[in-house]
Amino acid sequence: MALTQKQPDISYHPNFEKYQLRSERLKPQRPANSSLPPGFPTQLTGGLVWEGKDFTDENQWTLSLTDSQLEEIHKALVTFKSQGKSIGYVNQSTLFPLPELGPILRQEAQALQGGRGFFVLRGLLVDKYTREENIIIYAGVSSYIGSIRGRQGRTTVDGVPKSTMLNHIKDLSQTAVAKNIGAPAYTTDKQVFHTDAGDIVSLFSLNTAAQGGESKLASSWRVYNELARTRPDIIKTLAEDWAFDGYGNAEKPYSLKPLLHHTPAHGNNPERVIIQYARRGFTGFLHLPRSKDIPPITEAQAEALDALHFLAEKFSLTLDFQKGDVQYVNNLSIFHARDGFVDTPGQERHLLRLWLRDPELAWETPAALQPRWDELYKDVTEDEQVFPLEPYIREGAGKA
Repeated sequence: MALTQKQPDISYHPNFEKYQLRSERLKPQRPANSSLPPGFPTQLTGGLVWEGKDFTDENQWTLSLTDSQLEEIHKALVTFKSQGKSIGYVNQSTLFPLPELGPILRQEAQALQGGRGFFVLRGLLVDKYTREENIIIYAGVSSYIGSIRGRQGRTTVDGVPKSTMLNHIKDLSQTAVAKNIGAPAYTTDKQVFHTDAGDIVSLFSLNTAAQGGESKLASSWRVYNELARTRPDIIKTLAEDWAFDGYGNAEKPYSLKPLLHHTPAHGNNPERVIIQYARRGFTGFLHLPRSKDIPPITEAQAEALDALHFLAEKFSLTLDFQKGDVQYVNNLSIFHARDGFVDTPGQERHLLRLWLRDPELAWETPAALQPRWDELYKDVTEDEQVFPLEPYIREGAGKA
């Protein structure tokens, strides 16, 4: 059946003038007395609600490693390597022991779930170690923040199915795979505000760009509060089903689910709101346009996408992301973005990414997100985990 509705005039890069014009054009269609969906909170409170101006010093979110802690990490690396096991076995037990640093990291894990929702671990000695050793250290330290790692793709090694646990965020636009790129993670272009998949997003800086590439965070709870106060109709739009692109999946060209999820308080679980989205899935990016013959987004949805971005930008915090830093972000309460950047030979931005879950502190997963969470976390064994040493284009981020 032919689709009668057309895709709105919206691109990956938000245009504030188009956003304003669209809002004015849609104003007559809004209900005179719009209200929030039944049961949704009029205001979220707590440490997860913040603005960039609330922070005055990077020491408020930075944990700088001491010499003794760096030595402890080195000894843990030596301990793990002596076991002769694959990296999938790295964990916070006797295989990667951090008796001094471990309890401090667990305190930061608490802050991720209910405090400010992010922190930076500073000072890992990247140049002291090989690529593989840096990955072991990264996985080992991160296991104290979230002991469950999420798969970021699937692959086959010697005919055996494996789960890819690590992704490289690096410009590949000057390489042989340039025409396959469908996500800004593999370019020098800016990344607009979005979320990844899973509970916790972690990025480890192996190297910084010669210029630009600043990391930005914004509280999605603060954005929610602003929309709930000024535009409850947008909250309604976000809480309705959206057509998520299946990127050519013949069996499932698209799936339907909301961008915004509300979980009421019950038992030991407090009330929470979770916004999960990546703009490029609704607008396309570079060599991966939004698929044809799937439902286009509506004008109201286009307005909602822009509202999320420009409010996130308004309330955002810019982080000075340095070589050897590891950034940990609560993906359920924070949007992240990055500025465009310029690489030069030897000064090329290169990050490693892990998706993590803490079984002790994890938030309740909304039912609509459970299938995606299962793709990440279900049935991942130590033996099947692989950690690529070199960059590659992740599934769903480029042409096959």
